[in-house]
Amino acid sequence: MTEPTALIVGASRGLGHAIATELFDRGWHVIGTVRDTTARTPLHDLADRSGGRVEVEHLDITEPDQLPPLHERLAHRRLDVLFINAGTTNNPQTPVGEVSTADFVDVMVTNALSPMRVVEALRDLVPPDGLIGAMSSGQGSIANNTAGSREVYRGSKAALNMFMRSFAARPAEAERALVVIAPGWIRTALGGPDAPFTMEETVPLVVDVLLAKRGKPGLEFLDRNGETVPW
Repeated sequence: MTEPTALIVGASRGLGHAIATELFDRGWHVIGTVRDTTARTPLHDLADRSGGRVEVEHLDITEPDQLPPLHERLAHRRLDVLFINAGTTNNPQTPVGEVSTADFVDVMVTNALSPMRVVEALRDLVPPDGLIGAMSSGQGSIANNTAGSREVYRGSKAALNMFMRSFAARPAEAERALVVIAPGWIRTALGGPDAPFTMEETVPLVVDVLLAKRGKPGLEFLDRNGETVPW
């Protein structure tokens, strides 16, 4: 296998699928994960027409016992990019003091804890000149939070950013290229129909940022144009 390989966690639809497709179109070998083992997704359609260059793997990131088997299946592979896209939200209008414990735990586990479990479990498959990244949000910026709302979602992305900074601060990880991406408000199932940006105009820029960050040590919080987002 001569082409570089990316593992996109959470690639069944939406942004993750679009990123997988963009990388495939640029000549990459792509492994994408889906949560549901029974449902057919756009990722399966991409794999069918890929000539073997797109593979579908199963992973529910909220189930940590699924990570060791995935690592075993990929143990012989080099992951030039490991990118965790999977995420969720709750009712954006619910203040944090009124959110149910179940909803709070669901959002925090899915958006903050589970991506870090993936990073920890698969980091040894990423070579020194590779990249580990995760989908964050501009709403995870504490400095830029002047409008409020979406309180639990904001908190989960801020937590993800902090966990990635803690990971980057470990001496053993100091030379890694790490990134958290704020893609902007995009018209997806999560972003809703009123979002100002389309995936078609956003995803190529996001992929440009990911590929430009490869081999550049340190963690950065970047938007889709490669500009630094305040923590």
